[in-house]
Amino acid sequence: MEETLQGLQIGIDNMWLLIAGFLVMFMQPGFAMVEAGFTRSKNTANILMKNLMDFAIGSLLYWIIGFTLMYGDSIGGLIGMPDLFFMSDGFGDNYADYSDLFFQTVFCATAATIVSGAVAERTEFKSYLIFTIVISILIYPISGHWTWGGGWLSQMGFHDFAGSSIVHSVGGWVGLAGAVVIGPRIGKYTKDGKARAIPGHNLTLGALGVFILWFGWFGFNPGSQLAAAGTDNAVAIGHIAVTTNLAAAAGAITAMLVAWIRYKRPALSISLNGALAGLVAITAGCDAVDPIGAVLIGTMAGFILPFAVEFFDKILKVDDPVGAVSVHGISGAFGTLMVGLFSTSEGLFYGFGPKLLGIQAIGVLAFFAWAFGTGYILFAILKKFKVLRVSKVVEEEGLDVYEHGENAYN
Repeated sequence: MEETLQGLQIGIDNMWLLIAGFLVMFMQPGFAMVEAGFTRSKNTANILMKNLMDFAIGSLLYWIIGFTLMYGDSIGGLIGMPDLFFMSDGFGDNYADYSDLFFQTVFCATAATIVSGAVAERTEFKSYLIFTIVISILIYPISGHWTWGGGWLSQMGFHDFAGSSIVHSVGGWVGLAGAVVIGPRIGKYTKDGKARAIPGHNLTLGALGVFILWFGWFGFNPGSQLAAAGTDNAVAIGHIAVTTNLAAAAGAITAMLVAWIRYKRPALSISLNGALAGLVAITAGCDAVDPIGAVLIGTMAGFILPFAVEFFDKILKVDDPVGAVSVHGISGAFGTLMVGLFSTSEGLFYGFGPKLLGIQAIGVLAFFAWAFGTGYILFAILKKFKVLRVSKVVEEEGLDVYEHGENAYN
């Protein structure tokens, strides 16, 4: 009887991890639809191709070496012991080994695909493939080891339950580095430096993408419980689903209201990104905050989002076609910090002092320094070898025909 119950528990936990992984994998077309909808039609095939390849390449490379760099035996708390192809004995002996590999693979792909939007419409396809290789085997696994792999940040008590910083900020900060190095799209800024709007070609696709991402986030956050059997896990999964949904809803509504007041219209694109900002921000503490805290975090993330977009666009002159840096970088960092305030078991607002807030701040700074720094070096090298940006003719006429020999629309 005991053996039967143990087998049932293993089956439930394993199936939940796989189903959650399938949901996170479904976020990949969500990212593709958002990026395609928020950019111009002449680059749609290129965008879809990038989103296809970063998942395909990331899946292979994370299996070959990325997973063990992230979860292998720690070397000084900085990196896991690499194990090519899991050739050492023992992998697969544990019932969860393959399920965990798959679940973590789709997270790696998420970090990679975030960058695509920030450098869209002017990046050579081959340089994007090089970047995907580097983030899958180096940038994401190493910083991931610091936390989920039991490294130095984890040992300090840093809390990022499902990846506001580990996944989203890493992608956002590398995207920021890429956008800085590659420069703005042709026509984005006037000669006197004034920003021009370059509207996306299909907000319907963009909205569909956001709904897909919102749905997939119920695998991203609740799935990070990593188990489903038993009362404690069941309660935790329900709690995480509620906090995740509330933060997204609050982010969307707040961003809409800010746009309505500031721009005199309830802009759809800003409202959609507001929902994503709420989702990204709650990801770090979805397990640790109560529903009221989730609403407050989502509300603040939705409020910050439009101003962050303006700051990068108009002040720093960073051309980010889909707002990836603001949605993932800024919202991820903000949400990570908010754990230090709103955690019901360790947060400052619940009488536990500033210790966790300080640890969270150290983590936010560490992820920024690592992701932006390595991303900047990578993109600078690609620029030096003249493989980063397409020619003026290709950019003006569209990457679809010149890079891929086909159009998304005929």
